Amino acid sequence: MNPVTLTINGADHTLENIPDDMPLLWAIRDIAGLTGTKFGCGMALCGACTVHMNGNAVRSCSITVAAASGNEITTIEGLSENGDHPVQQAWMEVKVPQCGYCQTGQIMNAAAFLEKTPNPSESQIDQAMTGNICRCGTYNRIREAIQLAAKKGGAS
Repeated sequence: MNPVTLTINGADHTLENIPDDMPLLWAIRDIAGLTGTKFGCGMALCGACTVHMNGNAVRSCSITVAAASGNEITTIEGLSENGDHPVQQAWMEVKVPQCGYCQTGQIMNAAAFLEKTPNPSESQIDQAMTGNICRCGTYNRIREAIQLAAKKGGAS
């Protein structure tokens, strides 16, 4: 149990007396106090806990703090200062959320996807978002919002 330093949303968080195999999700939520990242299944199957690690969408429930150390972690709180990332704007414009629980993971996955694929087809969107589960079934609105975000330059 050596101290681990995590860089989350540009700020360093030194964690002491925690097991190296603690999931990143719990360090983000319980230690850094950033509760936008949600616990869903704990097995990297649902996507509710999606964050960015060095710009890539990852499931924070399946990454240990030891593995995350030395990487840049971005949570929904760090995606944009005022909720004005193009994906967040499109989400609101299309009124994607229903219950809202999965939405931070959906947004984080969509934002990372648009960084790599700025002009996606519907099938590319569907493929990229596979595995991010929405129990309310807002998949059509999610796809529509990603298309809108891409038109607005969604990779900012």
